[in-house]
Amino acid sequence: MIKFKTTSAEMTEHFGEALGRRLAAGDVIALDGDLGAGKTCLTRGLAAGLGATSFVSSPTFTIVNEYEGGRFMMFHFDTYRLEDEDDFINAGLDEYFDRGGVCVIEWSEVIKGILPKGTIHFRITGTGDERFFEAGQDDDGDDDRDSMSERIAEAVREAGIETL
Repeated sequence: MIKFKTTSAEMTEHFGEALGRRLAAGDVIALDGDLGAGKTCLTRGLAAGLGATSFVSSPTFTIVNEYEGGRFMMFHFDTYRLEDEDDFINAGLDEYFDRGGVCVIEWSEVIKGILPKGTIHFRITGTGDERFFEAGQDDDGDDDRDSMSERIAEAVREAGIETL
Protein backbone atom coordinates (compact mmCIF):
# COMPACT_ATOMS: atom_id res chain seq x y z
CA MET A 1 0.00 0.00 0.00
CA ILE A 2 1.38 3.40 -1.03
CA LYS A 3 0.12 6.49 0.81
CA PHE A 4 0.61 10.05 -0.32
CA LYS A 5 -1.00 13.50 -0.28
CA THR A 6 -1.61 16.08 -2.99
CA THR A 7 -2.15 19.74 -2.18
CA SER A 8 -3.88 20.97 -5.33
CA ALA A 9 -6.06 19.75 -8.17
CA GLU A 10 -3.12 20.39 -10.50
CA MET A 11 -0.87 18.13 -8.41
CA THR A 12 -3.52 15.40 -8.47
CA GLU A 13 -3.78 15.65 -12.26
CA HIS A 14 0.02 15.73 -12.59
CA PHE A 15 0.27 12.48 -10.61
CA GLY A 16 -2.48 10.96 -12.77
CA GLU A 17 -0.66 11.97 -15.91
CA ALA A 18 2.59 10.43 -14.65
CA LEU A 19 0.78 7.19 -13.80
CA GLY A 20 -1.12 7.24 -17.09
CA ARG A 21 2.18 7.13 -18.98
CA ARG A 22 2.96 3.90 -17.10
CA LEU A 23 -0.34 2.10 -17.64
CA ALA A 24 -0.64 -0.95 -19.87
CA ALA A 25 -3.49 -2.32 -21.95
CA GLY A 26 -5.89 -4.21 -19.68
CA ASP A 27 -5.11 -2.25 -16.50
CA VAL A 28 -8.15 -1.56 -14.32
CA ILE A 29 -8.10 1.39 -11.92
CA ALA A 30 -10.72 1.44 -9.14
CA LEU A 31 -11.37 4.84 -7.52
CA ASP A 32 -13.31 5.32 -4.31
CA GLY A 33 -13.86 8.38 -2.16
CA ASP A 34 -16.49 10.90 -1.17
CA LEU A 35 -18.06 13.38 -3.56
CA GLY A 36 -15.47 15.99 -4.46
CA ALA A 37 -12.52 13.86 -3.32
CA GLY A 38 -10.78 14.08 -6.70
CA LYS A 39 -11.73 10.91 -8.59
CA THR A 40 -12.51 12.70 -11.85
CA CYS A 41 -9.52 15.02 -11.38
CA LEU A 42 -7.23 11.98 -11.15
CA THR A 43 -8.97 10.47 -14.19
CA ARG A 44 -8.29 13.61 -16.25
CA GLY A 45 -4.60 13.13 -15.49
CA LEU A 46 -4.69 9.43 -16.37
CA ALA A 47 -6.29 10.28 -19.73
CA ALA A 48 -3.64 12.92 -20.44
CA GLY A 49 -0.89 10.43 -19.59
CA LEU A 50 -2.39 7.96 -22.06
CA GLY A 51 -2.40 10.71 -24.70
CA ALA A 52 -6.17 11.17 -24.94
CA THR A 53 -7.16 14.64 -26.09
CA SER A 54 -10.88 14.58 -25.30
CA PHE A 55 -12.36 16.54 -22.42
CA VAL A 56 -12.79 14.22 -19.44
CA SER A 57 -15.95 14.53 -17.38
CA SER A 58 -17.65 12.24 -14.93
CA PRO A 59 -20.03 9.82 -16.70
CA THR A 60 -22.58 10.05 -13.88
CA PHE A 61 -25.61 9.72 -16.13
CA THR A 62 -24.10 7.85 -19.09
CA ILE A 63 -22.33 5.31 -16.81
CA VAL A 64 -19.34 5.06 -19.21
CA ASN A 65 -17.38 7.49 -21.38
CA GLU A 66 -14.88 6.31 -23.97
CA TYR A 67 -11.76 8.34 -24.73
CA GLU A 68 -9.72 7.79 -27.89
CA GLY A 69 -6.58 9.33 -29.26
CA GLY A 70 -4.11 7.85 -26.82
CA ARG A 71 -1.91 4.78 -26.66
CA PHE A 72 -4.99 2.78 -25.64
CA MET A 73 -8.69 3.45 -25.38
CA MET A 74 -9.71 4.59 -21.91
CA PHE A 75 -13.09 3.54 -20.57
CA HIS A 76 -14.25 5.76 -17.71
CA PHE A 77 -17.08 4.40 -15.57
CA ASP A 78 -19.16 5.99 -12.83
CA THR A 79 -21.07 3.25 -11.02
CA TYR A 80 -22.61 5.57 -8.41
CA ARG A 81 -26.11 5.17 -9.84
CA LEU A 82 -25.94 1.39 -10.21
CA GLU A 83 -27.63 -0.76 -7.61
CA ASP A 84 -25.11 -3.58 -7.62
CA GLU A 85 -22.85 -5.85 -9.69
CA ASP A 86 -25.85 -7.36 -11.51
CA ASP A 87 -26.70 -3.95 -12.99
CA PHE A 88 -23.14 -3.70 -14.33
CA ILE A 89 -23.22 -7.20 -15.82
CA ASN A 90 -26.77 -6.93 -17.23
CA ALA A 91 -25.77 -3.76 -19.06
CA GLY A 92 -22.83 -5.63 -20.62
CA LEU A 93 -20.34 -3.28 -19.03
CA ASP A 94 -18.12 -6.12 -17.80
CA GLU A 95 -17.21 -6.75 -21.46
CA TYR A 96 -15.10 -3.58 -21.38
CA PHE A 97 -12.58 -5.42 -19.19
CA ASP A 98 -11.64 -7.52 -22.23
CA ARG A 99 -11.40 -4.74 -24.83
CA GLY A 100 -7.67 -4.11 -24.43
CA GLY A 101 -7.98 -0.59 -23.08
CA VAL A 102 -7.59 0.94 -19.64
CA CYS A 103 -10.70 0.93 -17.43
CA VAL A 104 -11.09 3.60 -14.75
CA ILE A 105 -14.03 3.04 -12.40
CA GLU A 106 -15.34 5.71 -10.04
CA TRP A 107 -17.37 4.41 -7.08
CA SER A 108 -15.93 0.93 -7.68
CA GLU A 109 -17.22 -0.38 -4.33
CA VAL A 110 -20.56 -0.96 -6.07
CA ILE A 111 -18.99 -3.66 -8.26
CA LYS A 112 -16.07 -4.79 -6.09
CA GLY A 113 -16.98 -8.48 -6.35
CA ILE A 114 -16.52 -8.57 -10.12
CA LEU A 115 -13.43 -6.42 -10.54
CA PRO A 116 -10.70 -8.34 -12.37
CA LYS A 117 -7.75 -9.74 -10.44
CA GLY A 118 -4.90 -7.27 -10.37
CA THR A 119 -7.17 -4.22 -10.18
CA ILE A 120 -5.34 -1.14 -8.88
CA HIS A 121 -7.31 0.46 -6.03
CA PHE A 122 -7.19 4.10 -4.95
CA ARG A 123 -8.94 5.33 -1.83
CA ILE A 124 -9.12 9.13 -1.86
CA THR A 125 -10.14 11.26 1.11
CA GLY A 126 -10.28 14.99 1.63
CA THR A 127 -11.74 17.77 -0.45
CA GLY A 128 -10.59 21.10 -1.76
CA ASP A 129 -6.85 21.31 -2.26
CA GLU A 130 -5.68 18.63 0.17
CA ARG A 131 -6.32 15.01 -0.81
CA PHE A 132 -4.98 11.83 0.77
CA PHE A 133 -4.43 8.71 -1.34
CA GLU A 134 -4.00 5.07 -0.47
CA ALA A 135 -3.03 2.99 -3.49
CA GLY A 136 -2.58 -0.72 -3.84
CA GLN A 137 -3.27 -3.69 -6.04
CA ASP A 138 -5.33 -6.81 -5.47
CA ASP A 139 -3.21 -9.64 -4.15
CA ASP A 140 -3.72 -12.09 -6.96
CA GLY A 141 -0.41 -13.91 -6.69
CA ASP A 142 0.73 -12.32 -9.95
CA ASP A 143 4.38 -11.37 -10.35
CA ASP A 144 3.27 -8.08 -11.92
CA ARG A 145 2.05 -6.89 -8.51
CA ASP A 146 5.49 -5.55 -7.58
CA SER A 147 5.76 -4.01 -11.01
CA MET A 148 2.52 -2.05 -10.51
CA SER A 149 3.56 -0.90 -7.05
CA GLU A 150 6.79 0.35 -8.58
CA ARG A 151 4.91 2.12 -11.40
CA ILE A 152 2.76 3.91 -8.81
CA ALA A 153 5.85 4.82 -6.75
CA GLU A 154 7.62 6.14 -9.88
CA ALA A 155 4.59 8.30 -10.75
CA VAL A 156 4.49 9.68 -7.20
CA ARG A 157 8.20 10.60 -7.44
CA GLU A 158 7.83 12.10 -10.93
CA ALA A 159 4.97 14.29 -9.70
CA GLY A 160 7.19 15.56 -6.88
CA ILE A 161 4.99 14.05 -4.18
CA GLU A 162 6.30 12.63 -0.92
CA THR A 163 4.89 9.38 0.40
CA LEU A 164 3.35 9.35 3.86
